[in-house]
Amino acid sequence: MAGRKQFDVDEALRRAMHVFWRWGYSEASIDRLTEGTGLGRGSLYGTFGDKSALFRKSLERYAQTYHPLYEQALSGPHPSPSAVVAAYLEVTLNRIADPAVPDGCLLTMSAAQFPAIDAEGQAMVRAMIDRVRAVLERALRAAGAEEQEAAELALSALATNKSLAVLSRTGFSSADLATVAAVAARVPGRR
Repeated sequence: MAGRKQFDVDEALRRAMHVFWRWGYSEASIDRLTEGTGLGRGSLYGTFGDKSALFRKSLERYAQTYHPLYEQALSGPHPSPSAVVAAYLEVTLNRIADPAVPDGCLLTMSAAQFPAIDAEGQAMVRAMIDRVRAVLERALRAAGAEEQEAAELALSALATNKSLAVLSRTGFSSADLATVAAVAARVPGRR
């Protein structure tokens, strides 16, 4: 029937998200996107718009999928700032260990290719990272960290998250990644 989608739009978006996640914005060519989604160019453009629009929709899908996991893990209560960092990084390690998704992190890959992304996409990437940082800071404050300490720990935990994503893409073992997370969760002077 004319005008009716003959494919699962949500599944096509999930697959497109994986293409951007695996290849990054720069290397996610239209050919890779059509192959990854199973859609022809016409269906891809007709449903999602251009590559930049599809990328932004993929970022939204990524946030809808993973940010609730982080928010749940950080909702507490946590007995200490160390426990907050450990809970945050545990979500990261679980995502990295998931064989159903590409290695690394779509946000990390996108941040690494920031200059190639249009201004609207750049703003989304930064806003998504800032949102996670703010949730981390609130959780750290709730666990007893002072304002400055919470800001510093949130930034450090965020940087560790991004480092874990990069290390996972280069083949570091799960044990190595767990070691990085455990050391990052050791807050000086805290348990």
